[in-house]
Amino acid sequence: MTKIRLTKLFEFEAAHALHNYDGLCRNIHGHSYKLAVTIIGEPNSDPDSPKLGMLMDFGVLKNIIKENIIDKFDHSVLLSHWEDVYFFKSDNPIFERLHMFDFQPTAENMLIHFAEIIQNLLPENIKLFSLKLNETASSFAEWYAEDQI
Repeated sequence: MTKIRLTKLFEFEAAHALHNYDGLCRNIHGHSYKLAVTIIGEPNSDPDSPKLGMLMDFGVLKNIIKENIIDKFDHSVLLSHWEDVYFFKSDNPIFERLHMFDFQPTAENMLIHFAEIIQNLLPENIKLFSLKLNETASSFAEWYAEDQI
């Protein structure tokens, strides 16, 4: 049967800083991220299924990404574990959505992290094909499953 790709677009706001970076991105700054999630597989061919002809209901894909990526990282501060977080460890509620990673929170590394999360949540017959993360209107990183082999 024919393989089909579906793509769903998402947006979230987040701030980050790049540890030890030699430019302005070493300072905390924000982005209006745009995330494109593309899956691949064969559409449902069961004539008795209410999902006949679908690879995946867009609403199901939306919920997976929203619950595990967007709701978690939207309006958050993303930092690497190398940062001195003493300043952030106060009871001040503006630091409630601080995420510390064991990697530099670049668009590239965020895509790798997102891919690891998403791949484990998709049904067995559906694979993650690609991710695209825009930091700005003209700057983005891409992740493709075929490149990971």
